Amino acid sequence: MAVIALVSAKGSPGVTTSALAAALSWHRRLVLAECDPAGGSIMAGYLGGALDGPRGIGELAVGELRDGNLDSAFWSQLVDLDAPRRERLLLPGVVDPAQAGSVTPLWQRFADFFTGLEKGVPPYDVLADCGRLQVAAPPWPVLRAAAVVLLVTRAHLPDLSATRSAVRAIERDFTEHRVPPGTLRLLVVGEGHGTSEISRALRLPVIARLPHDPRTAAVLSFGGTVRSGRPLMRAAGGLEVPIRALLERRQARLAWPGAAQPPAVTAPTAPGVSGAV
Repeated sequence: MAVIALVSAKGSPGVTTSALAAALSWHRRLVLAECDPAGGSIMAGYLGGALDGPRGIGELAVGELRDGNLDSAFWSQLVDLDAPRRERLLLPGVVDPAQAGSVTPLWQRFADFFTGLEKGVPPYDVLADCGRLQVAAPPWPVLRAAAVVLLVTRAHLPDLSATRSAVRAIERDFTEHRVPPGTLRLLVVGEGHGTSEISRALRLPVIARLPHDPRTAAVLSFGGTVRSGRPLMRAAGGLEVPIRALLERRQARLAWPGAAQPPAVTAPTAPGVSGAV
């Protein structure tokens, strides 16, 4: 399925929590990439700072700018969320504000690399946590490269008002850069207005709704035991189904004969990813 990006208009509607819940429930090999320019939180939160030494997209960016070694260094920067199976991997986000300056000029390079993971051996999907749009340098190339972009919003009026503006901004950018239609969808989090009402008001389909589940959200934010039977995890486990259905419908509707295929990316055969939990 290539790249699925999650982003919000502003604030904290639960982008990282939603992305992590989906990643822990995903049925295919997956890389969860923290692409939030404001910084990653999973290492310090859910993983409790369990790993020693720097790890993640900031280190990759510094190495790529210095040596151009992204292809060889990528796999060594990942954390196995389900060790030792290497099926759910985390690329931690920046932890030092100084790293953000190194990452910003490389968003297109990372977007191209993420897209190639679908054709790798073995293939990996990518969930990209892109944070919020109201930052100095959003990762637009990652959003444009995504097969599906999920705009995460809570269902109350102040959140929906901000989300409406974000919908317009993303649609303008996607039109300008010729992103295929049907890429953008809403992911609603928590209680509030109904999904049909939200979809009509924002003129955008709602792909799914994740329930209000503060106990599980706290575990995903601060660490602990994730229970698959909890409401949030059950809903996140089903998110893959409508995403896949959307892509299959779009592929059937939009035939792209002769379209250039991204380069394949081959994962190392020897275990090279450290487990953190």
